[in-house]
Amino acid sequence: MMLPAFPTIRDLHAAYAAGIKPADVIADVYRRIAAADDPGIFIALRPEADARAAAAKLPPFDPAAKPLWGIPFAVKDNIDIAGMPTTAACPVFAYTPERNAFAVQRLLDAGAIVIGKTNLDQFATGLVGVRSPYRVPRNTFSAAYVPGGSSSGSAVAVAHGLVSFALGTDTAGSGRVPAALNNVVGLKPSLGSVSASGLVPACRTLDTISVFAGTVGDADTVYRIMQAYDPADGFSRAEAIPRPPGTIPPGLRVGVPDRAGRLFGGDALSEAAFDASLADLKLVLNSDVLTAIDMAPLFAVAGLLYTGPWVAERYHAVRELITRRPDDILSVTRTIISGASAYSAADAFDGLYKLADLRRRTEPIWTAIDVLAVPTYPRPRTVADLAADPIGPNSELGTYTNFVNLLDLCALAVPGRFRGDGFPSGITLIAPHGRDGLLAAIGARLHAAAGGTIGATGAPVPLATEGIATATAGEIELAVVGAHLSGMPLNHELTSRNARLLRTAHTTPDYTLYALAGGPPYRPGLMRVADGAGHAIAAEVWALTADALGSFVAGIPAPLGIGTTRLADGTTPKGFIVEAEGTRGAKDVSAFGGWRAYIASLQA
Repeated sequence: MMLPAFPTIRDLHAAYAAGIKPADVIADVYRRIAAADDPGIFIALRPEADARAAAAKLPPFDPAAKPLWGIPFAVKDNIDIAGMPTTAACPVFAYTPERNAFAVQRLLDAGAIVIGKTNLDQFATGLVGVRSPYRVPRNTFSAAYVPGGSSSGSAVAVAHGLVSFALGTDTAGSGRVPAALNNVVGLKPSLGSVSASGLVPACRTLDTISVFAGTVGDADTVYRIMQAYDPADGFSRAEAIPRPPGTIPPGLRVGVPDRAGRLFGGDALSEAAFDASLADLKLVLNSDVLTAIDMAPLFAVAGLLYTGPWVAERYHAVRELITRRPDDILSVTRTIISGASAYSAADAFDGLYKLADLRRRTEPIWTAIDVLAVPTYPRPRTVADLAADPIGPNSELGTYTNFVNLLDLCALAVPGRFRGDGFPSGITLIAPHGRDGLLAAIGARLHAAAGGTIGATGAPVPLATEGIATATAGEIELAVVGAHLSGMPLNHELTSRNARLLRTAHTTPDYTLYALAGGPPYRPGLMRVADGAGHAIAAEVWALTADALGSFVAGIPAPLGIGTTRLADGTTPKGFIVEAEGTRGAKDVSAFGGWRAYIASLQA
């Protein structure tokens, strides 16, 4: 079997299921790295033999138990990997951590294989990707243009298809601008939902680890695995971020910049590409209504990041080095961070007060709309632009990104329609904290609607639901969560009717699973609760003919019935539901994540 042109999680797992070995994938990764011939991508590349050894230690292929089994990834070099130096693109700052960053460890535990540490703007200060003492990564579409930063190497690695995904960081747009400039997805999570333990901070109050991937689905999968409360991180939040809904909610209100807020630096090609992406967005929403939003309050917030006391937070992260060895820091980086000396403690409070006032001014935006769609960057900038002016073009690239973390918003950068000159463009979806799943649902469909390819690989963007096994004509899908699962006591009621197992899945996290009174056989009851207020429950989806489903339903005893089940894969098959009355005397077993696990606990 040929390896995929771009190694999405789904395609690699299909290759593994067909017999491809992890060693073959690792060999292909290093072949692609050699073919890319860009020494600026990685600051530290793991020896191929070490990566092969890690792959050899994987347990037998089981993507349900390890959802990133055999998936290669890269990590921005301001995030710790045990035994590999962390430099933050400053050699004299380097140290070798003994443990992995919290988020990295969760990915490794899920079966992922780390390949190396990627280049960045020094101390994550910049949106251009050229502020590094190492070789600068080349933009994957034109070396004349900057690759974007600060997570330059991570974006370029994904755009070349060297890895399935890469971690970046995002304080002011570092997880979004390079994604758009290289035609990949950049997911900027809600602050605090991913632990920052093991991350060299830029602005600790604003930083988050971000994800670059070829598809929105992969980015969301990685995010969900990283997301967990970390008591060692003072900014970590114990919260459940709802998963992407199976359908885009009807009546969703989407805003776009008003005429005064459309800032493209006079670049007609960027403006036209954004308008083309908005046309795709209307199709995805099945609505021609996009609300014009006054961007002035948001731009005012953005202005605080580098012209206010938040620059002192950057100084705090490296104050010992910048005081002791200032000449070992790049001139442009040193100039920016040294600007902290212009601010006093009183100025810091003044900045906080200004932010509070501006935040209040932005609140009406989120009563008028649910999601804001903006260009990811106004226009691409060249390496020559930055050589002539190291500051101005960088600031311009952050026009639509700098305000997001200051306002505690989540964001998703999605490749959009290409510019007329063949250079990638991008559109960013922004929403209030915790609505990451909603952005993913829209973003996956918007990415597919653009009809483009992934990064610079030429691989087509999959449909938002591609890869999901579904019923054929004349069949009806039925989701089961209990005694009708494969190998369980009542599964014969499906197989005797020639039902076909289509796929395993999980519900959206909107359900409570009960063990009903009585039995044997013990029976579950699945009850829908408020969005995000329940658990994701393991399920199987079977296909039956209409006649077979009819005879099956006729035998279902009270208090059970058949309704519609929302699954995390975006589908909504028929499925078992339980009446509220039926939960009297029942036991809530949702914490087990599924009926099979609960039954196993009884037998332990």
